[in-house]
Amino acid sequence: MRTKLSLSWLRSKQPRKQRKYIANAPLHKRRKMMAIHLNKEMIKKYTRRSFPAKTGDRVKILRGQFNGIIGVIEKVDLKKYRLHIKGAEHKKSEGRTSFYPIHPSNVIAIDLKLDDAKRKQAIEKKTEKKVVKGAKK
Repeated sequence: MRTKLSLSWLRSKQPRKQRKYIANAPLHKRRKMMAIHLNKEMIKKYTRRSFPAKTGDRVKILRGQFNGIIGVIEKVDLKKYRLHIKGAEHKKSEGRTSFYPIHPSNVIAIDLKLDDAKRKQAIEKKTEKKVVKGAKK
């Protein structure tokens, strides 16, 4: 399955090609692909629809057996393309709990962790572009 990543690939409607592109992507590209959607208020505030998932972000689970649970991202697993969220845990037979892996498309961000300087810079850069575009009209 592992083949060279096509740099000319832009998009495809076919889910099998989308899955193949994600599976063959290197980890530094996969981090950007693991973006989580923002809620409506945050879309207006940050003028973008999604951000790459990061530990410390508060999210709400929308699908699956843990839907409706609000928790904090504990781990971002790039190899398996899954998030581990505090609150979405299942009990093992010996009594221990372990995180249930959740796909990033099944969560929505409620609050972002803004301690990272690069993330702050990305937010400011994006809002500046929107303001400049609006001023030209």
